[in-house]
Amino acid sequence: MTPTAVLETVLYARDLDAAEEFYGRVLGLTPYAKIEGRHVFYKLEHQMLLIFNPEATRKPMGGALPVPTHGAEGHGHVCFAADAIAIAGWRDRLSRLGIAIEADFEWPNGGRSIYFRDPAGNSVEFAEPRIWGFAQ
Repeated sequence: MTPTAVLETVLYARDLDAAEEFYGRVLGLTPYAKIEGRHVFYKLEHQMLLIFNPEATRKPMGGALPVPTHGAEGHGHVCFAADAIAIAGWRDRLSRLGIAIEADFEWPNGGRSIYFRDPAGNSVEFAEPRIWGFAQ
């Protein structure tokens, strides 16, 4: 047996209000679930984007669910799939919003990526799935 998909992607941000404002304003995401000071979750088509406050998730959650503690230090990374037309649209949107593009390039084997940062310093990318050999 091998896994067939990633269900959750996790980023960490101490300032969840700033993260929520950024992911809502810049990416148009709406929170799916949140606990003030602990986490904000976003539901995408087939995956969840979870943003945790690392300080809060190092403490037991309590309650009926035995979720283990976890947390990370440093900047994380998330990549959203997008075709070439959508990437151009995202680039324009980010520019209009004053979000600096850290990198914008074509991969040697084909496919484009753009990178920028969220308020916590996490690296956010939009890329064509073909960079990994996936069909568009």
